[in-house]
Amino acid sequence: MATLRISPDKVCFVVVKAREFDAKVAPTELDEGSNASDDDMAQILEDYADDPTLEELKSFLEALNEDELEDLLALMWLGRDDYSIDDWEEGLGEVRDVRDRHTVDYLLGTPLLSEYLEGGLAEFGLSCEEFELGHM
Repeated sequence: MATLRISPDKVCFVVVKAREFDAKVAPTELDEGSNASDDDMAQILEDYADDPTLEELKSFLEALNEDELEDLLALMWLGRDDYSIDDWEEGLGEVRDVRDRHTVDYLLGTPLLSEYLEGGLAEFGLSCEEFELGHM
């Protein structure tokens, strides 16, 4: 029987933050005479190197222990359909084989990270719906 060593709330936090980060767009040059209220606060969705959403997500991921990082990576692969829930232990074995100190950067650089993690949680019969309602 497949079991998670990371709490669903931690996974859901990553899902929410990854979704926020995925919504970012390339910065645009605003008219020098413009102001934030006239520009509908568009700058908040622009992606900058010192983005606080990215920094918060990266800090959170770096604070996870080895087991939690392994589960997070395996959940992403599960949600990406690299293997099935029946092969969870095999997937964890693969994670252990390839996991190194770059796991956080690998996760952060994965397009659709939030969707893959949600898909992986769904395989366990879990959802981020209640987490998201409680944190909005």
